[in-house]
Amino acid sequence: MALAGALTTLGLAGCGNGDDTAAAAPTTGPSAATTLTVKDPWVKASKAGVMTAAFGTLVNNTGAAITVVGAESPASPMELHEMTMKDGKMLMQPKQGGFVIEAGGTHELSPGGDHLMLMKPAAEVAAGDEVTFTLKLADGKTVPFAAVAKPFAGAGESYDPGMSMPGSGMPMDGASPMASMTP
Repeated sequence: MALAGALTTLGLAGCGNGDDTAAAAPTTGPSAATTLTVKDPWVKASKAGVMTAAFGTLVNNTGAAITVVGAESPASPMELHEMTMKDGKMLMQPKQGGFVIEAGGTHELSPGGDHLMLMKPAAEVAAGDEVTFTLKLADGKTVPFAAVAKPFAGAGESYDPGMSMPGSGMPMDGASPMASMTP
């Protein structure tokens, strides 16, 4: 079954207003709707069980810094990730401390950069599927948004054999939970 159908059946798919910006709406606590939005969100299409990622631009509409400390999706366990250079190779790793979006600023989530990692999608994420997410903020607020899946072959991601990330259910090949990315 396609992921979009499953999410729609569960009532989890978000409704759009026709543009590519997913406006944030709170699910708990004080209103997050005026604090953070996700502009042009999308997710890389992927087979079931294969790690993939979500991208877009986090926009802080306030006069204070906002920190995204986590993400959730009914599609998969999630982690916040960053890309770093080590020994001439790009390495993917969990982002310690989360993503900080300065007051009135933006933070780009992009292939080859910071991103929201879907560790092990239970079902295929096919091009055109809508995947729902919830960002967790340091102040306890949450920001739900939806992203449409699209095919993307760029960034040349290649995961080390036997690699494991916490929550992925995949085997571990050492103490460093990282994936490499060929430039």
